Amino acid sequence: MTTGKAKITVRETALMGAMTALLVLSVHIMAPLPNVEPVTLLIILYTLFLGGKVAYILAAYLLIEGCFYGFGIWWMMYVYLWPLLSLLTFLFRRKEGILFWSLFSGAFGLFFGALCSLAYLFVGGPGTAFAWWVAGIPYDLIHCAANFVLCMALFRPMNRLLKKFRLWLS
Repeated sequence: MTTGKAKITVRETALMGAMTALLVLSVHIMAPLPNVEPVTLLIILYTLFLGGKVAYILAAYLLIEGCFYGFGIWWMMYVYLWPLLSLLTFLFRRKEGILFWSLFSGAFGLFFGALCSLAYLFVGGPGTAFAWWVAGIPYDLIHCAANFVLCMALFRPMNRLLKKFRLWLS
């Protein structure tokens, strides 16, 4: 008897573990550069590749990051930001073309600080949220540009690689 839920194979589990490890490793490697991160690109690609199963990767990634850096307010931001990125990606999944995904990735970087500031509404009110967002605008601009460039440079080769894994999974 089936429950209607998508089954996860052993190969998918192994691949999702490697994908999670790549997320964590990429964050730590790029940490010295302010707001230059491949996480946005990877989550976009993982969502396009796995659909709803990307939730397992996001959950593991969030728990690992919390264990590394602590479960502070920044972590709560990630709890809604990365799933939001995945959801938006899923909604636009039929879009094709590197320019669309690069602009999408850049836009997410540009609005990252504004989205993060929502957490501060509950901590310090609208004034705190606004001040936190405005203070981070220079970093959001860097985030936007870095996301755009990373996506332009890496989307095609990484997408081809994931397509090869799709063959391995079947």
